Amino acid sequence: MDFFETIMFPFKWLVSIIMVGFHEGLSFLGMPAANGWTWTLSIIGLVLVIRAALIPVFVKQIKAQRGMQLLQPDLKKLQTKYKGKTDQLSRQAMAQEQMALYKKHGTNPFSACLPMLIQMPFFFALFQVLSGISTNAKAGQGIGAMSHEQVVQFDQSSIFGAPLSASLLHGDPSGSGSAVAVWVLSIIMILAMTASQFITQKQIMAKNMSEEALASPFMRQQKMMLYILPLVFGIGGINFPIGVLIYWTTTNLWTMGQQFFVIRRMPTPGSPAAKALEERRAAKGLPPLAGKKNDDAEAAAAAAAAEARAQRVQPQRKNRKKK
Repeated sequence: MDFFETIMFPFKWLVSIIMVGFHEGLSFLGMPAANGWTWTLSIIGLVLVIRAALIPVFVKQIKAQRGMQLLQPDLKKLQTKYKGKTDQLSRQAMAQEQMALYKKHGTNPFSACLPMLIQMPFFFALFQVLSGISTNAKAGQGIGAMSHEQVVQFDQSSIFGAPLSASLLHGDPSGSGSAVAVWVLSIIMILAMTASQFITQKQIMAKNMSEEALASPFMRQQKMMLYILPLVFGIGGINFPIGVLIYWTTTNLWTMGQQFFVIRRMPTPGSPAAKALEERRAAKGLPPLAGKKNDDAEAAAAAAAAEARAQRVQPQRKNRKKK
């Protein structure tokens, strides 16, 4: 077992345990154990469990994204302040003041990527489980918490004539499905996966970003990610088993629904979504939402900036104590 396999081992067990749990529950309710829809619903159940567990992380992500947008005007002023200054002290001072800004707004550049990073081990674990289905079925072995019987059931199951372990690049390893069905369903699922990811990111940029954020360097990075991520997953999708495509499309749809709810109820101040919320409140005769200042955050930022200035000025001792 190599290093990567060692790391992925507990994730493979966790993924397979959740899938088996949903499969057993659905079989108990009367769905056929070897039916492709039973296993498809088990994969969707896996998504629901993982995404429900990630709700606190998602809330942090939304707050981090909002903080990154709100600090853009201050960040632009900071860049203008130190423009053309390349000496070490200026760079250090700029970095310290930038960290103070992040602290003030309760964010950092990496928080927005946290949910995706946490999901990736489960994504790779599911990929490994589904990719090894046919091989383990022929070898008489199980995978993780899945017994050999369940592996054989999964290997023989299909939806719309396409096995869940088949992929566009490698075809149907079990040989039990239709090649045309595998191609058609794989292409449809890849398009659904990339489209849902694009729409999810576009939803934030179109509705939940202020005018200052739209004109910032941060926005240029967001635009790059808007097109790069769906392209990466679209190209990689030709290698994904259909079951993995179902997983990622479902998790994208969950993200889209979560963001729609958050953007509608708790939009970023100054964004089109915030203006729409105020219009809805005005139509209902409700008072406008008052913008609250985070005094604690501002005080912490001021203290951090003062500390940074103090660290730059370190007085030297003029006299040494003689022994």
